[in-house]
Amino acid sequence: MPVETKTTCPYCGVGCGVIARVDDDGAVSVRGDPEHPANLGRLCSKGSALGETLDLDGRLLHPEIGGRRAGWNEALDLVARRFADTIAEHGPDSVAFYVSGQLLTEDYYVANKLMKGFIGSANIDTNSRLCMSSSVAGHRRAFGADTVPGTYEDIELADLVILTGSNLAWCHPVIYQRLVAAKAARPGMKVVVIDPRRTMTSDIADLHLAIRPDGDVALFNGLLAHLAKGTAIDENYVAAHTAGFADAFAAASTMTFPALMERTGLGASELRRFFGLFERTEKVVTCYSQGVNQSSSGTDKVNAIINCHLATGRIGRPGMGPFSLTGQPNAMGGREVGGLANMLAAHMAIENPEDRDRVQRFWSSPTIATRPGLKAVDLFQAVADGRVKALWIMATNPVVSMPDAGAVEAAIKACPFVVVSDMLTTTDTARHAHVLLPSAGWGEKDGTVTNSERRISRQRPFLAAPGEARADWWQLAEVARRMDFPGFDFASPADIFAEHARLSAFENDGSRDFDIGAHAGIASAGYDAMVPFQWPQPAGKTKATTRFFAKGGFYHPDGKARFVTVVPDETDRTSAAYPFTLNTGRIRDQWHTMTRTGKSARLSAHIAEPFVEIHPRDAVDAGIGNAGLVEIESPRGKAIVRALVTERQARGSVFVPMHWNDQFAAKARIDALVPPLTDRVSGQPASKNVAVAMRPFPASAYGFAVAASRPAAPAADYWAIAKAEGGWRFELAFATPAKDWTAWCRTTFALPDDVEPLGYADHRTGDLRLAFFDGDRLLAALFLAPEPVAVARSWTVSQLTAAHGDLRTRFTLVAGRPGADRPDPGATVCSCFSVGVNQIVAAVRGGCHTVEGIGKELNAGTNCGSCRAEIRGIIDGCRAAAAE
Repeated sequence: MPVETKTTCPYCGVGCGVIARVDDDGAVSVRGDPEHPANLGRLCSKGSALGETLDLDGRLLHPEIGGRRAGWNEALDLVARRFADTIAEHGPDSVAFYVSGQLLTEDYYVANKLMKGFIGSANIDTNSRLCMSSSVAGHRRAFGADTVPGTYEDIELADLVILTGSNLAWCHPVIYQRLVAAKAARPGMKVVVIDPRRTMTSDIADLHLAIRPDGDVALFNGLLAHLAKGTAIDENYVAAHTAGFADAFAAASTMTFPALMERTGLGASELRRFFGLFERTEKVVTCYSQGVNQSSSGTDKVNAIINCHLATGRIGRPGMGPFSLTGQPNAMGGREVGGLANMLAAHMAIENPEDRDRVQRFWSSPTIATRPGLKAVDLFQAVADGRVKALWIMATNPVVSMPDAGAVEAAIKACPFVVVSDMLTTTDTARHAHVLLPSAGWGEKDGTVTNSERRISRQRPFLAAPGEARADWWQLAEVARRMDFPGFDFASPADIFAEHARLSAFENDGSRDFDIGAHAGIASAGYDAMVPFQWPQPAGKTKATTRFFAKGGFYHPDGKARFVTVVPDETDRTSAAYPFTLNTGRIRDQWHTMTRTGKSARLSAHIAEPFVEIHPRDAVDAGIGNAGLVEIESPRGKAIVRALVTERQARGSVFVPMHWNDQFAAKARIDALVPPLTDRVSGQPASKNVAVAMRPFPASAYGFAVAASRPAAPAADYWAIAKAEGGWRFELAFATPAKDWTAWCRTTFALPDDVEPLGYADHRTGDLRLAFFDGDRLLAALFLAPEPVAVARSWTVSQLTAAHGDLRTRFTLVAGRPGADRPDPGATVCSCFSVGVNQIVAAVRGGCHTVEGIGKELNAGTNCGSCRAEIRGIIDGCRAAAAE
């Protein structure tokens, strides 16, 4: 009989509930959990495709030492011995952990306890440093604690929702759909999108403010100054519950209106309209994400936003408040256990001696870290200069995701001892490990995660861990025991969660925001049956607090919030040599460094290669054609990506996704171009404002290929590979063409010598087509041209699973276009239902003139909805063409 398990999605911070079904034949399918309060049954394209990412291709199935197979005892003994010896010789700060928002809270807890409470160093940081540490710092400065005041429901209850630095439609699609539904139910609701790019989220915006990079502090300072001149300031709230308003207002008032226009790049009418909307609307929620956080002034941006909400008293009440949208599934859980180098467990402060004493007594630990450890960028610089001599990396890929990624890779390669705990053997980071430890993956993990609204959910296993893979918490506890540290005899994740809950309540009595003492006595049965809940849940209290700060109660010693005086950053990072501003970020259907989503053909169908968005006039000035290749360069490195010329992009700025890496493209690790510039308070890297140059890449031949099996990296100056149904698809470019393309195909695709190609070469146009068959099965096909290849890509990819016994079908394939009886679906628009652009165009021509009509006809846009803006654009384009 099929078995269904309620668990949680492992992608973004929305924290969607998932029901995983395992059929009798072992096939896994997933659907949204209608009872989970975060998503109410909705899933995005990535969540819907989770069942397609669970294969064992590339899985690390046993420990390895120096590339050879080893047993767990040998590997763990070595890790414990090398860490102990390094500490003994060089001190506790000579070792470090670099962990991940992909860890469960129980994994995070054990790692933090081991490093800070027993090794005695705070050199444990997390890739969450890269996405939300400025929010943490802003919360702590304003509120006295890292408290998210509101809930997802507030976004639906608000009359004005401000989305700043957040492409909600692509990065948090389920929350976006909740907002879309709320706006449809209450058309009077207003949405403002603040973003240099006109992203798909702008589709629902009543006002899009195309702000200049890092103009956010100026914008919200200008808003505060405007509010103080009117009647929107809640003087009673400010007087009773805050401190520092006068100084913050004085600083905000120094900028003239013309200077504000210059710094933000916004027109007078845009600014006045935005200020008026905020002033007149009581129920305002301001959602912010990486566009705010990933900045050298990220913490100041957060506090500039919070200042406006404190000044108006619009915080902690239904439909009101600042709202940080976290990037990873358990960034919040990591914050709760002190996973950042500058925090202690249970939201206690490492700089506070009373908190250090409290945690040390609770753990009965021999020592406690006395000062903050190295934050991510500083940590890898310490690895590079030899201060850190033993490094343990868990569930993350810093060789791709860290700024100055090339220097990070060099540092890891030079480190005397590197341990990597991961699912895969093939990541850009794992290849440099001295010891590889096989970790459990999603579907095998057992523990908890916390989403952006403070909701703790169970992530339950529904698959047996393959090979010798084990939980990360187990690996850490085993090493701790081998280092002779007591307090790590955990038998299950339930034991760890119970200790975590006890620590949250230890000597608390309401003095700290994070308290889940109600679960301090939880046992395995209760843990297994746990339903999603929001903290705080103190012991002995029946009424849960779902929002904070409506009546004050902040966590500074005097109980008052702090207005933080902030000044706009006036730095222009561009120059004559590097005149463009690079903005990095995510796309709809990929996740982080593609180790999971890259396994899904459906997710790779929408955007199959790295690209750069360029404004048309910038493209003309640079001599870059649409679909041409672009070399992007900063003082740190170079990348080669495909040109996407679009008016969505502002002039002078370019956008490149951060996902592609050496496993999927020749030279597309975009974070290798990002300098190690960080926010002075949070230590978060600035990944949204990078000075670059760009130029056309001089290709003499472009190619597109499909193959039944994945080859090694092709011998090409540019290549990008993506999973396809039945095999793989490739984009290619060559500065110098191969002398023998048949030989190139045989080598690249490992083809048998007795398989002869079918094809042709047009010496006049420079086009060449080659296809190789084994019986009626397509092994590989290559299409070459002097310009980007005009091939029906989706249809060509589908031929990998088609039969080709008929010679006519083979010639059709070589032509690269289907016959009239087999329409080409075109480039994928809706990944959830694999609907292509040509299918949507045909439906429009057939009378479907609304997004809803397309949904009824093709299902496109009816699941996660993140393609709805793209569908609307296609409809509008068809109408415009028909009107000409």
